[in-house]
Amino acid sequence: MKKLMYSSVGLLLIALAFLAFNMFSGLVLTDARLDLTDQKLYTISDGTKQILSELDEPINLYFFYSDKATRDVVRLRNYAKRVEEMLKTYAREADGKIRLQIIDPEPFSEDEDRAAEFGLQAIPLNQSGDQVYFGLAGTNSVDVTQVIPFFPLDQEEFLEYELSRLVQSLAKPELPVVGVMSGLQINGGFDMARQQPTPAWMVMEDLRQQFKVESLQSNVDRIPDKVSVLLLVHPKNLPEQTLYAIDQFVLRGGKLLAFVDPFSESDHSFGLPGEGNDRASDLAPLFKAWGLRLVPGKVLGDGAYAMAVTTGQGQRPVRHVAWLNMPRQALDQSDVSTAGLESITLATAGILEQVEGAKTSFTPLIQSSEYAMPYDASRFAVLDNPEPLIRELQPTGERYTVAARISGPAQSAYPDGIEGQKDGLKEAANINVIVVADTDLLADRMWVQVQELFGQRIPQPWADNGSFAINALDNLSGSDALISVRSRGRFSRPFSVVEEIQRNAEMKFREKEEALQARLSETEQKLAELQRQQDPSKVQELTPEQQAAVQQFILERLKLRKELREVRYQLNADIEALGRTLKLANIVLVPVLLTVGALALGLWRRRRQA
Repeated sequence: MKKLMYSSVGLLLIALAFLAFNMFSGLVLTDARLDLTDQKLYTISDGTKQILSELDEPINLYFFYSDKATRDVVRLRNYAKRVEEMLKTYAREADGKIRLQIIDPEPFSEDEDRAAEFGLQAIPLNQSGDQVYFGLAGTNSVDVTQVIPFFPLDQEEFLEYELSRLVQSLAKPELPVVGVMSGLQINGGFDMARQQPTPAWMVMEDLRQQFKVESLQSNVDRIPDKVSVLLLVHPKNLPEQTLYAIDQFVLRGGKLLAFVDPFSESDHSFGLPGEGNDRASDLAPLFKAWGLRLVPGKVLGDGAYAMAVTTGQGQRPVRHVAWLNMPRQALDQSDVSTAGLESITLATAGILEQVEGAKTSFTPLIQSSEYAMPYDASRFAVLDNPEPLIRELQPTGERYTVAARISGPAQSAYPDGIEGQKDGLKEAANINVIVVADTDLLADRMWVQVQELFGQRIPQPWADNGSFAINALDNLSGSDALISVRSRGRFSRPFSVVEEIQRNAEMKFREKEEALQARLSETEQKLAELQRQQDPSKVQELTPEQQAAVQQFILERLKLRKELREVRYQLNADIEALGRTLKLANIVLVPVLLTVGALALGLWRRRRQA
């Protein structure tokens, strides 16, 4: 037997067996996949599988990627490979309901014209004018088209969400219905102070371009079934029947985006006698049942994110600790509603907290810095100058939540129903709610400048408030399966050990550099003092003291430069040492381990045979 294995015929048989195994696996095991990546980048989530399993009719996906033009763009090619593999996974999982075409639109070709017709964006690649296509177009049986114009490289973690969103939009092309209930004049009204009508808020104009909007009265006793998402803006003093209608809407699977406020500066209404002039809004009984609360009577102040405002013409700007510009680091970059946004501005926002013992999950979307504290909302009712507020700031070191996503099992706020409605739902296995403790962020003055041009209103946003609202509604308007598709990891994994070595070495380098600059300044100051003491007629001559100082400086500079070179050398030496260790492990250690394992296996077999 051994002679046959080592003979030419034996080697030929082994080669044929190897070839047959590869042919068999290529034909029979085509759908077999083993995802060994740390974050399962090539394994689609259960939510995506559900979306694909619910496809009633086939859809067409056209992946346009300039393969030949990007041969030298390594990062783009790696990401494009991941997109292609993910699309192929979708096609396999859809069991024939997705027809995928991968197209390389070469310049001046029909494929390039087709990509342009779909509305895909061509990105310049170099100074020669070469352009790159890297986008996706999809169509369904009734010629509805959805596109991703270009896959942004900095949004790689949301790749699966964007693909699933496109597929679901093609499977259910009708626009979702957003029911709007507001205690503010977001659809336009009348300014009593100026005695003139006011236009609709720009966020509402953006909303109508992407959704079907249905206005709801504040005394409704049932939210219509056709409403996909309920948008509440400043729900102030809602009657019990409306609160119960909202409760039942959420429990039966409706999605909710609620903007509440402890002190709404956009609320210019005057209360009736006995009601006072309260500018607060809350959904306290509903929030309690859903596992959160709006801290009553408290406004968030933050010294780190305070905006500079002017109190009058000619006055110097002062920092307003309750008017906040929340930067990127204050926004949850792992949630699709806030990911990629650069800033959101707030005015006298409230604080959200999770109720102890809550069964729902409480995910902060917008948080303050640690240099923050709560203020009494009553302080802002007659506030003329915000400057004293920052002097009163005593940071607690806690990060406060302004906006949060609530999901999971929840109980009804009215388990026994209300008068006339006793047979409602008492619980839900999963709810999807986003709560924001500020209503002013939706007002135009907080995020957009609107100009009138030939009768058209031209918005010029300077903050991402509108994008946040639209992103949240867009996410909530999808199915529960789509909402469950959250951010995934990135394909590119950093060399964390190497980066740590570089950071440590660079820190040493900066310390040495600062020491060198300090000594240089000290020596130059000493030279200047010596020159001031000498005879003005002999400015060009150096005294012995100056010559000694200069000589000492030269020697010291040479010494420091040598130390700097040593630090730089050590940086490369540490990295090269790590590389040598890895090479040694791959070239020597792994074969040795395999050899030892094979010898141990052979020895074990011999003993077993003996």
